[in-house]
Amino acid sequence: MRTILMPLALMLSLAACSNAPQEAPKSAAAPAAPAAKPEEAAKPAEAKPEQAAAAKAELPEGACGDQSAVAKEDRLANTPRWTTASEVDNFGYDVFRGDKEEGPFTKLNADPILGAGTTDETKNYSYRDDTIDPCREYWYYVESIDTKGMREKFTPVFKAGAKRRAAGTAPAPTPAPQAS
Repeated sequence: MRTILMPLALMLSLAACSNAPQEAPKSAAAPAAPAAKPEEAAKPAEAKPEQAAAAKAELPEGACGDQSAVAKEDRLANTPRWTTASEVDNFGYDVFRGDKEEGPFTKLNADPILGAGTTDETKNYSYRDDTIDPCREYWYYVESIDTKGMREKFTPVFKAGAKRRAAGTAPAPTPAPQAS
C-alpha cells in the first residue's frame, strides 16, 4: 500500500464565518470560529448545562438560498480545515461537498490547494465554501493528490450543520431533559 501522507494528527473542523460587521480589519483567512455574541458572553456561570445546550442549538433566523447577491466577505460559509504532521510527495488537495453523507459529491475548488511536497513540518490547510445555502446541512471530504497524480481520500466524510433557519419558522424543539 502506497503512503502519500503520514499524518500523526488529522483535525477536521468547520467554522461558520459571521456575516455581522466586524470592527477588526478583515483578513484573507476565515476565522476559526464565530465570535461570541455579547449576550452569550454575559451568561451567568450558574446556568444549567441543558439550558446552555438548548441556547447553543437554536439557529438564528435569516434568509435562505443562494447568497451570490451578497458580497463574498459577508456570506455565511463552511470552512473545512485539516492538518498534516508530515507529507511525502504531496502535490495538493481537492475538497468535495455533497447534500447527503453517501453523496453524490462535487469537487469545489477549481485548482488544487497546493500541498507542501515532502516535509516533516506540521501544515494547516483550509477551504472556505461560501456557495452554501445557509439553511441546509452539507457533507464534505478532502482528497489528496501526490506528485504523480494519484488521488486518495484523505479524510472521512464529515458534516457541516445549517447556519440559520428560514425567517418566520419556529426553532427546532429541544428535547425534554431526562430524569436520572
